[in-house]
Amino acid sequence: MTLTTTLELWEPQTALGQLPDEDLALMLRIRHFEQALLDLFSRGKLSGTTHTCLGQEYVPVAMRTLLRPSDYVFSHHRGHGHYLARFEEPTGLLAEIMGREGAVCGGVGGSQHIYRDRFLSSGVQGESMPVAAGVALHLKRAGQGDLAAVYIGDGSWSAGGVYEALNIAKLWHLPLVVLTENNGIALSTPLECELAGTIAGRARAFGVAYAHVASKDVCAIRAQLAPLVDAARRDSEPLVVEFETDRLGPHSKGDDTRPAHELDALRERDWTAAYREQFPAQFAALDAQERERIAQAVRDVESRGPSVWRQA
Repeated sequence: MTLTTTLELWEPQTALGQLPDEDLALMLRIRHFEQALLDLFSRGKLSGTTHTCLGQEYVPVAMRTLLRPSDYVFSHHRGHGHYLARFEEPTGLLAEIMGREGAVCGGVGGSQHIYRDRFLSSGVQGESMPVAAGVALHLKRAGQGDLAAVYIGDGSWSAGGVYEALNIAKLWHLPLVVLTENNGIALSTPLECELAGTIAGRARAFGVAYAHVASKDVCAIRAQLAPLVDAARRDSEPLVVEFETDRLGPHSKGDDTRPAHELDALRERDWTAAYREQFPAQFAALDAQERERIAQAVRDVESRGPSVWRQA
């Protein structure tokens, strides 16, 4: 049986409840981390490219308390927030992206390919789904009640491997939680031009439980998703969650094709503006704290020598 649940649409200025300091600090840490990366790029301090999660910080922070350290988390190209929500410490990730000493993966993974303590990210869209399904099979056989959580974007629902993994996950009753960050645009292609039907319809076709989340309230999201994630864990069944979210920045670096009025509308819905207005004292204190934390991390990592990768 397909289980469907829907949170109410987010209303700016009114629907955000006050967050525990720990959650707000983490959301702001992710925000300042991403902004620091864009600044480093503009100063020629980074090579390659990067994909920020500006506007989507609340998604991995909401999931943080619903996942166990023993669960596996699979991330994608826009995964800095996923990593920081799991490990909270930004210095090793920044060193990885900058190729400096102390890098999480010796500086060979860069922004998109990270492996650490049951956390894996890949820049190949949709590729993580079959891998996550395989890990979910292992976790089911281990019988410890752990699950595999995999973040994908709306564009990944056009990848064939996603469907093969979902089919196997349902047939074999695997504890696989698919967390879709639907920001309405895949690189430069609007959702209506790249996806026939709906994500909900796809989950329904496989008989997989589905939840649609349009709220940006971390506590409300947790309250709604907790029983569904618990059921996926307890009953060993797949679950698809679709977060209706906003991507405030470009796809990678300076490649945003959206018109100015559309970007202005997104910025008006940014969670930071609504939260700052509702809880100004808490926001100001933690914003200053996290701004300085990231600034210190940048100073620290910039002073280090190049990373050296040693094959095990």
